[in-house]
Amino acid sequence: MNDVSLHGKAVLQIIPALNSGGAERTTVDIAEALADAGARALVASEGGRLVRELEAKGGTFIAFPASTKNPFVIWRNAERLVRLCRDHHVDLIHARSRAPAWSALIAARRLKIPFVTTVHGNHKSGSYLKRLYNSVMARGDRVIANSARTAEWIKQHYPWASSKVITIPRGTDLRGFTREAVDQSRYNKLRSQWGISDDARIILMAARITPLKGHMIALQAFTEVLRQRKEPLALVFVGDDKGREAFAAELDRTISERGLAGQVFRVGHCADMPAAYALADLVIMPSIEPEGFGRSVVEAQAMGVSVIASNLGATPGTIISRADDERLNFTGWIVPAGDVSRLADAMIQALTLPSDAVQALGKRARSHVEAHFSLSAMTEATLGVYRAVLGR
Repeated sequence: MNDVSLHGKAVLQIIPALNSGGAERTTVDIAEALADAGARALVASEGGRLVRELEAKGGTFIAFPASTKNPFVIWRNAERLVRLCRDHHVDLIHARSRAPAWSALIAARRLKIPFVTTVHGNHKSGSYLKRLYNSVMARGDRVIANSARTAEWIKQHYPWASSKVITIPRGTDLRGFTREAVDQSRYNKLRSQWGISDDARIILMAARITPLKGHMIALQAFTEVLRQRKEPLALVFVGDDKGREAFAAELDRTISERGLAGQVFRVGHCADMPAAYALADLVIMPSIEPEGFGRSVVEAQAMGVSVIASNLGATPGTIISRADDERLNFTGWIVPAGDVSRLADAMIQALTLPSDAVQALGKRARSHVEAHFSLSAMTEATLGVYRAVLGR
C-alpha cells in the first residue's frame, strides 16, 4: 500500500549530530520533503550548525543525547525515546547511525511502530561483538543503502536482511548546485577570505580532516604538480578536523616543512559549498579507505567541475571515468588509492585540458548528476519507503 498519505504523520529521524556530513545533510533534506508533504518532520540529535536550517525548512529539532556509545545510556535512551514518541505521537522512526539505532529499535518495537534505517557507509567488522553492534543497521523494516556498493556490503555481512534492502543514492540539490545560482561575488568573497591570489588556479579537496581521506597523498601529488607546472596553483582543504587535532597538527606541520604555506590552505568548514566548487578548477577525493558515497565528487560534477577520485568504495560509481583516450563521454578520472604518481598525472591532465574540452566535460558531468543523483529522486524514493512501511 504505497498510496498511504504522509499528511499529518510524524516521522522521527535520529542522528548523533547535525553538522556538515552527508548523513546530516540528508537528514535535513528528508525533513524538508516531509514538511512539504504535510508530515511532521522531527529530528532527535545533539545539535549542530544545521539546526537552524532544519527549522527554517519546516523540521522540528529535539535535543537528545544521540551520540553516546555507552550501552547503559543507550538502554536508558530507549526509554527516553518511548516517552518522546508518545508525547509527539510518532508514527515511524528512521535511524541513521548505529548507537542511536539501538535505542530507536528498542523503542520502535515496544511501541509497535515501523523502524527504518539508512546505512551511509561500510562499517569495519572485526570481532563478533563488532558485527553484532553493526547489525542494528540491518534490522530495520526497510534498510536503505546510500549506494549499490553499500547495499552489497549489507547483503554480504547480513544476508538475512537482503530482502529488506533498497538502494537510494544520495541526492544533490540541483537548484543550489548550479553555476547559474552562484553569483560571482560569492566565490570572490571566498577567495578573499581564504587569502588566495586572483591569478591562482584552485584544486579543492572537501573532506573532514582525517588520514583516511588522503590529505597527505594530496600534498605529495600537489608537490609533483608544482614541479611540473609553472603556473600559480593553490590546494585548498575544506573541512573540520572533528576532534582529530593530532592529525590536523601533523598536516599543518607537513605543509610548513614542504614550504607550501602560501600555496596550500586549510580553511575549515565552508558554509557556501556551491561557491567553493564554482571557484575551483579541479576537485579531488584521494581517499585511502572506501567511501560510502562520495558527496563532494557528485556536488562538484553538478557544478560542472572536473573531478578525480580514488578507486575505492562507492565513489567510482558516481563518475564516468576517463579509462582511455578513446572514451569521449568521461566526467572525471579514477586513480589507484595511495598512488601519488597517478594522482599527480591525472591532476596535470585535468589542468591542461583546453577550455572547450573543460566546458564540454562540465556539461556531461552536470547531465550525469541530473540523470542519477538528483535530490528529488532521493526524497521521493525515501518518502515511498515511509509510505510502504506505514501501509503494512
